[in-house]
Amino acid sequence: MKTAKVSLFVVIVMVLGMLAACAPAAAPAQPAAPAQPAAPAAAKTYKDMTLCYPQLGAESDWRTANTASFKETATQLGIKQLVFSDAQQKQENQISAVRACIQQGVDVIALPPVVEDGWEAVLTEAKNAGIPVIIVDRSVSADKSLYASHIGSDMVLEGERAAEEFNKMLPNGGAVLELSGTTGSGAAVGRAKGFRNKLNANIKIIDSQTGNFTRAEAVPVMQAFLKKYKSGTDFQGIFIHNDDMGIGAIEALKAAGVKPGDLKIVSVDGTRGGFQAMVDGWFQADVECNPLLGPQVFEMALKLMNGQTIDREVLTNETVYYPDKAAELLPTRKY
Repeated sequence: MKTAKVSLFVVIVMVLGMLAACAPAAAPAQPAAPAQPAAPAAAKTYKDMTLCYPQLGAESDWRTANTASFKETATQLGIKQLVFSDAQQKQENQISAVRACIQQGVDVIALPPVVEDGWEAVLTEAKNAGIPVIIVDRSVSADKSLYASHIGSDMVLEGERAAEEFNKMLPNGGAVLELSGTTGSGAAVGRAKGFRNKLNANIKIIDSQTGNFTRAEAVPVMQAFLKKYKSGTDFQGIFIHNDDMGIGAIEALKAAGVKPGDLKIVSVDGTRGGFQAMVDGWFQADVECNPLLGPQVFEMALKLMNGQTIDREVLTNETVYYPDKAAELLPTRKY
């Protein structure tokens, strides 16, 4: 009996082995289909853009033209929203405006800083929020890693150009006054530095006072100069950091009996008011500083939104204007 059981077991094992041998081979595992790449995100357009522009103020014709450039360009390009504010030349107002824009989650912040220092904290907040910042017009002293780019004029070069004009007009030397812009601003610091870089050693700066870039504040500063120094004797020229202050200075000069051409005056901006001062014989040169920065800033902002490479420093192309062409060019000035 035991032998029969063993034989039956052997037969069963043999049959199972034969069945296994006859079974079709399993199909080889097919490799997984390659993952399809995600569709590229559609490029951002101006219609997607919310740009924050905390304007520093409305202290001059130049600033008014700068504001108009941003508002008009925003309309022309059809951007989604321009978040605009006027800081009335107070840094604390600008910082508050920037923080409000960060909370709103804007795409890009374009900042025209009222002064150079004191921006590290709020620029760090913008960077941590992933919002790129473009510094517009004036400069900041903050670490360059905290902002994407700077678009504007070379303020040092503007001062150097003004100095070169005085070097030509006062070849035998002389003395000049300086009516400077807002203390601590990039424009005032740069223009003053450039002016001193290039001014001939035989031309002395006998006094420098701020008129805060405004026509109204320039009048009493010029009046004080004229009480302290005798025009034409103690000084032969005036370097003025912007046209609005220049127009204020002219008002004080007229009241004191100074005539057009009695002094050598060089201003900065190239506004319509500056051109008129050249036509009238008051300014002997006007160093251009172009305020129409809206198109350049919006173009850069769109590149930032799309992750494109941008230049870290973008300077405007500017020149020096003279009285001989002022009357011809005045009707064509846009600001």
